[in-house]
Amino acid sequence: MSKLFKQPDSDKIGQLFETWSFSKMNYMFFALGLVLIILGYVIMAMGEVNSFQSLTLAPIMLFIGYIVLIPLALLYRDKTTTT
Repeated sequence: MSKLFKQPDSDKIGQLFETWSFSKMNYMFFALGLVLIILGYVIMAMGEVNSFQSLTLAPIMLFIGYIVLIPLALLYRDKTTTT
């Protein structure tokens, strides 16, 4: 019963943030991906049904946001060497 109400160790919480490998560049890629996705949906909604905006430009922006930038933000790692 005491294991149910056990307080988390502060060491484990500190270790979580020490191993956090996202850098400023990761957040920049992620923000750029989100902006591109939002703009893609806005452009798709504003264009007419059979227009260049709705059929070509917006899907390309969404593809780049979803398939390129968001995974790049998750996978990118700085080239710093730790010894």
